[in-house]
Order: sequence, then structure tokens, then C-alpha cells
Amino acid sequence: MREHTSEEIDLGQLFQLIGNVINSFFKFIRDIFNNIFHLSILFLKFIRTHFLKFIIVVFLGVMLGGYLDYKSQPIYKSSMIIEPNFNSVQQLYNNIEFYNQLAKQQENKALAEALHIPEKEALYIKKVMIESFSDETQRIKQFSEFIGELDSISQKQVDYEYYLKNFNDINAKFHKIQIEATSPEIAKKCQNTIVNSIENNEYFKLQKEINDYNIALEDSIIEQQQKEIDDLQEFYKKVKILEAKKPDGRTSINLAENKPYQTSEIELLNQAQKLKDEKIELNNEKGNTKNTINIISEFPNKGALVNDFLNKKIVLMPIIFVTILFLILILISLNIYLMNYDKLSA
Repeated sequence: MREHTSEEIDLGQLFQLIGNVINSFFKFIRDIFNNIFHLSILFLKFIRTHFLKFIIVVFLGVMLGGYLDYKSQPIYKSSMIIEPNFNSVQQLYNNIEFYNQLAKQQENKALAEALHIPEKEALYIKKVMIESFSDETQRIKQFSEFIGELDSISQKQVDYEYYLKNFNDINAKFHKIQIEATSPEIAKKCQNTIVNSIENNEYFKLQKEINDYNIALEDSIIEQQQKEIDDLQEFYKKVKILEAKKPDGRTSINLAENKPYQTSEIELLNQAQKLKDEKIELNNEKGNTKNTINIISEFPNKGALVNDFLNKKIVLMPIIFVTILFLILILISLNIYLMNYDKLSA
């Protein structure tokens, strides 16, 4: 009887403890919503108190931003997509960063010399940028090519997630070069210089010459192998014709006797097809590495007008003015609260 009573007391205490926990949790949630509501009311009272000030700074921001937009020159953006070869992408990024720094610092004479354009036209250039241009399909293909170059032990240590984690702009196959300028035609005039800055580099010229030589050598080897296969195929045909002729002048073909030749001919046909595939792949490589920089999409003759509403000063200036005013009023209110803190806590 005592044990039964003790169990009832323990269960009662357990349910009471669970009830207290639930009540504490709901009280905590209620307090959060009450605090949020209280802060919202304080914020609305703050806005109501200073509403006229915010209206004035928004009006001033719109007027100033509209005037600056009216006086500022239109910006045109041009894009070119390229495919660098022979590990030239790092040098390309360095060159683009150099051009961009000159444009930002308004070093017009140095920029004009670097891009081989008149100094007055270099003044038009505001930004020169480069970024990788790749999608999931291209990254998967590059990963397959990367894995194919590794030995079996290294392949087990690298997976696609690890590859993506270490993937950066330099690893991408295609890259987009963008020029922002106040003249729509200036980007097209810079195209050849940007490309030739890599093409005329002595190191990359040597790499291209070596690549061209290796391709030509491999091409000649494939041509020689194809000729040898053609000669062997012709030889087997002649042997089959000779073996088919009997001494009595009749001709017949014994499939059992000619089986070795049939097997050899099949192997030759397979080898010939393999050489054709290698030839196709070699021609593709020859086309892809014809230049140090492959231009996939050139700069247009005229750039597109940048008309991004959110980047206009008539939008940005009111936001900046309101933010500054808000911070000033908050600091003033905080200072008043700190000055009266001792009186409030007393």
C-alpha cells in the first residue's frame, strides 16, 4: 500500500514538472511576441515623431540624385567570352586587373598605351572586369578530364564534391571579359589588344609552337599507320585470291582455311576505325588550340546601355540620406537615455 502511494506521489511530481516546463516554454514564447510588439510600437512612435524629417531628406535625396543622374554620362557595357589555352588564364586575369586599376585611378595615358588607343578614348573606360563563365555541365566535363589525367591511387582520393570545393575562376574553361565605358564603341577597339597581349607573350608563343609540332607529329604517325593498314588489307585480299585458285583451274573458298585471314582483317578494320577516331579527336584539338586565346563571342560593335534602376542615384541618394538621418536620430535618443539613466534607475 505504501509503495502504491509512493508511486502516485512520484507520478504526480513528474506531471507537475512537465506542466511547469510547458508553462515556462509558452511564457517564453509569449514574452518574445510581447517584446517584438513593444519594439514595433517604439519604432512606429519614433517614425511618427520624426516623420517630417524623413520626408524632407527623401525629397532632398531625390532632387540631388535626379540632378546627378541628369549630369552624369550614360554607361555602356560590352562583353566578350573567351577560352584561354596553354594555361594562359592567370596572365589574362593579371592583365585585366592591371587595365581596371588604371581605369579606376584615371591613369589615362598609361591605359591608352596599354590598350593601344588614343588617350582621349581611354578617358571613356570606367571598368574592365573578368569572371568565369561555366555551368554544371561544363564543370562535370572538366572533372572527368581532370580525373582521367590522374593515376588510380589519386582518383580514389578525389571526388566531385572535393573538386567543386576547390574550383575557382582559374579552373573554368570559359571566361567573360566586360568593359564599362561612356562610349559604346570603345570596347570593340580594345579587343585585339587584350587578346594579343597573351598571343604575343613569348612563353605562350613557345607553348603554342610546341603544341603545333606535337600535333603535326601525331598527325603524321596516324597517316603512316593508316597507310600501313591499307597496305595490309590489300595484301590480305591478294592472298585470299591466290588461295582461292586451285590447280585444276576452278576457284573455291574454304572458310575454315581462311579463318585466320578473316580474324586479321577484322582486327585491321577495328584498328582503322580507332585511327579514324584519333584523327577526328586530333583535328578537334588542332582547331581548339589554333590560337592561344579562342574568342567564343566578340565584343559587339556597340555596347548595351546600362539602365539599372536600382543603381541610379535618384534611388541611392534618398536611401543614403534616410540611413544617415536614422543613425543620427538613434544616437541622439541613445545619448538622452544615457543622460537620464541614473534618474530612471533611482
